[in-house]
Amino acid sequence: MKQFEKRITVGVLIMLIYLPSLAEDIRLSPPQFQNDVSLYEALKNRRSERSFSEKELSLQQLSDLLWAAAGVNRPDSEKRTAPTAHNDQEIDIYVALKTGLYLHNAKDHILVFIHANDIRSKTGKQKFTETAPVNLIYVADYDKMKGDEESKKFYSATDSGFISQNVYLYCAAEGLATVVRGWFDRKELAAEMNLRPEQHIILAQTV
Repeated sequence: MKQFEKRITVGVLIMLIYLPSLAEDIRLSPPQFQNDVSLYEALKNRRSERSFSEKELSLQQLSDLLWAAAGVNRPDSEKRTAPTAHNDQEIDIYVALKTGLYLHNAKDHILVFIHANDIRSKTGKQKFTETAPVNLIYVADYDKMKGDEESKKFYSATDSGFISQNVYLYCAAEGLATVVRGWFDRKELAAEMNLRPEQHIILAQTV
């Protein structure tokens, strides 16, 4: 019994050592694309997959993925790899990992820690969302947008499409599986993400 208690104590100590490191922002390194895949090859290989490995992406792959999705490609103007209407840049990319939920700060290329809950299963009705290493969630912040509600719905949907296609092309070039999805409980997921009423979930994408 004492040996068992000792093991439990050691286990708790290990958790205490490692858990604080999970509750931190993650600074991503600059994107470094290593392959020579052409745009034509990426377009030819672009496809939706619904079978995913549980192997986690490296931090470099995560960095490259998020930069391709909607990263800053013109630092002087802070404009992005994906266009947005009026350059509103209203789409926030949340990243659901096994270690928790993060928000990509494109300007500083940082994953901002939101909470340590694993909400991957809430990002879609398909079983693979529970174990796939990355689920991206595209959230429109209406407070950043101009126009009436109808135009905000239209443009945020359009802008999310640009981002998801960037992710598709990156994954096709990198040899990663991905699929964009709209089948999830938006109300439940928004509650798990602690979103404001002005924030609206548009799409999710598994990688």
